[in-house]
Amino acid sequence: MNDAPYPVSASTSDSTAQSEPLIPRKYIIGGVIITLIISALFIALLAYLAINYADTILVVRDIFIIVLGLVSCLSGVVLILLLISIIRLINMIEFELKPILLKTNDTLGTIRGTTVFMSENIVRPATKASSYVAGIRRGIEILVGDPRRNIGK
Repeated sequence: MNDAPYPVSASTSDSTAQSEPLIPRKYIIGGVIITLIISALFIALLAYLAINYADTILVVRDIFIIVLGLVSCLSGVVLILLLISIIRLINMIEFELKPILLKTNDTLGTIRGTTVFMSENIVRPATKASSYVAGIRRGIEILVGDPRRNIGK
């Protein structure tokens, strides 16, 4: 018997090990090349602006620093909300789902016990009686012959 807590297929297929990747290699290489080109153009633009418009670059730098600080604060708030959601999920699992699973396990134990009881007290005696009747019938057939065939004679 399989003692795994979840269904396991008996056969393993080799096709999953050699399946094609989710994103083809040519798309990955193309994306890297495009990213490098855009980065080089951005650096060239920054160098051009730094040479020709130094005062404007300082103002833009200060604005970016302020925006980065605001985004950091917003990220902190989002992480706190995410943490609160995770805590609520853990509480729900512990206090709502765990009792349901325990009751289900108790019910399965009761069903298992009922099955064993029915097997030992009803099915097994009925099977024994049926086998005894079949044995007696076969013995009579051997000694006397088939009663169904003898009725017509």
